[in-house]
Amino acid sequence: MTADARLREMKAQLRKRCLAAREAAPITARAAAAVRLYARLMHLKGRTIAGYMPIGSEVDPTRVMRALSLDNRICVPVVTSKGAPLRFREWTPGCEMAPGAFNVPEPVEGGWRVPDVVIVPMCGFDASGARLGYGGGFYDRTLAGLSDALIVGLAVEAQRLPQIPRGPHDVLLPYIVTDRGVVGAD
Repeated sequence: MTADARLREMKAQLRKRCLAAREAAPITARAAAAVRLYARLMHLKGRTIAGYMPIGSEVDPTRVMRALSLDNRICVPVVTSKGAPLRFREWTPGCEMAPGAFNVPEPVEGGWRVPDVVIVPMCGFDASGARLGYGGGFYDRTLAGLSDALIVGLAVEAQRLPQIPRGPHDVLLPYIVTDRGVVGAD
């Protein structure tokens, strides 16, 4: 087995563990993480902020996105093709949505945006800012091209691992907001 295959297998096992832990976390933990996210971002004005449409038991940032939309432009990721970075389409509360790739809702219309701030979902994380995603590499490819953007992970503390093995293309997150605090905070 190659080193690449071993890394993929280790991540697949950790992903199962983290998803089960996230699913078992109380809804109050997910709500608390969203409140902390808002507290972290509420001062922003005139920015383009990329949120996401939650799937499964992910922390739901849509209330935060609604509140931030009063003073900022909000966008959400759109998968345009396998192996490509994500693109971000403008989102407004109540805009028409349709299932996109992986059946994740995305805006039917809206301009393409380059975000100043990106809120990132995840399966797991560690104290170094390593993020365990779903395995497609979409966010890693995207974040590598957004060097000037503020990247903020969003998770519940139950998703924290002692250490996540990293590959050469894995991007570290400077901040991860959880129900218990902010990892990487100043």
